[in-house]
Amino acid sequence: MAKQSGLGDDLYVSGYVLGGDIRALGSIAGPNSPLEVTDITQSAMERLGGKRDGTIEYTAYFNDATDRAHARLSALPTADQLVTYLRGTSLGSPAACLISKQIGYDGTRSDDGGLTFSVAAQANAYGLEWTQNMTAGVRTDSGATNGSSVDFGTGSTSFGLQAYLHVTSFTGTDATITIEESSDDGAGDAFTGVTGGAFTQVTSGPTFERIQTGRSQTVERYLRVATSTTGGFSDLQFAVFVARNDVNTEF
Repeated sequence: MAKQSGLGDDLYVSGYVLGGDIRALGSIAGPNSPLEVTDITQSAMERLGGKRDGTIEYTAYFNDATDRAHARLSALPTADQLVTYLRGTSLGSPAACLISKQIGYDGTRSDDGGLTFSVAAQANAYGLEWTQNMTAGVRTDSGATNGSSVDFGTGSTSFGLQAYLHVTSFTGTDATITIEESSDDGAGDAFTGVTGGAFTQVTSGPTFERIQTGRSQTVERYLRVATSTTGGFSDLQFAVFVARNDVNTEF
């Protein structure tokens, strides 16, 4: 890997692709609040890991077209929202995912006529997670498909994974989106479904979901996303992001 700019990025909000309406991101943060446990025998501070947190702050242009920024953000939803910042849309590129509450949709009209709105997404329950793109941006399947794999770079790990899904559009009866694994990219070890790695069956869109496997579960080096169906579908547009844990991770 090499140094990169922020060119070619994108932003998804709860199944809607809004990057074309976003001017800038002000903060992409995942802090941890440490707990001080220093006793009187010590000469330096001692701390334990505390609560996870996260925020994604961004500035949106005013766009009142159907399903664009104004329609999605001005409603100020009180339910959880999934915000995903994509540092590029290539397969395997980094992406920050945040189950969050939307805070604000505050407008500013500058003296040159520019009209923008500020939004903050604040973590709820999980904190911000850096993941990898399991699809190259939004992937479109017209039937059951095995996607291309992503190499997570080391052998198997034993701390499970978390995965995020945005479904931007769906036409059909049903579709199931599953994360599959292999130790050698299918050369001798065939891809099989990750235990706990299937999202809830899709019957409509837009929608979103977060899932996680067991905390001590083995996850192989290569992962891919496969789609299947029982009743058929003709158009499934979606994006998946995965964080494979290299250390024990609790939420």
